[in-house]
Amino acid sequence: MPAPVLPLTIAKPGRLKRRPEFLRAASAGKKAAVGGVVLQALARNDSGPARVGFTVTKKVGNAVVRNRTRRRLKEAARLLLTERPVSGVDLVLIGRASTRQRNFIALQADIGRALDRTCV
Repeated sequence: MPAPVLPLTIAKPGRLKRRPEFLRAASAGKKAAVGGVVLQALARNDSGPARVGFTVTKKVGNAVVRNRTRRRLKEAARLLLTERPVSGVDLVLIGRASTRQRNFIALQADIGRALDRTCV
């Protein structure tokens, strides 16, 4: 019986979860607002995989709407960073009210343009 073929995997981006990590990216990082998303990027002094954080304010809607918006951001970022990996940077994606109505392909393009603008 032949050995199973394992799929080629790319390093999964880490997550930003603590408030000080978000605040550091907001104060010292570069910012780009494109279409349905705001991206804050802070370069680190290492070559590890990108760490990504997601946030959606209460202005967007109730908890159900915010969580749906956050899930859309997570999936768009996951797909984009899989095909275009980034390393040595902390990324914070901020969802807007327009994020939830934005076409998914356009949302991915917004994140890609924001990455280009922050020179990451």
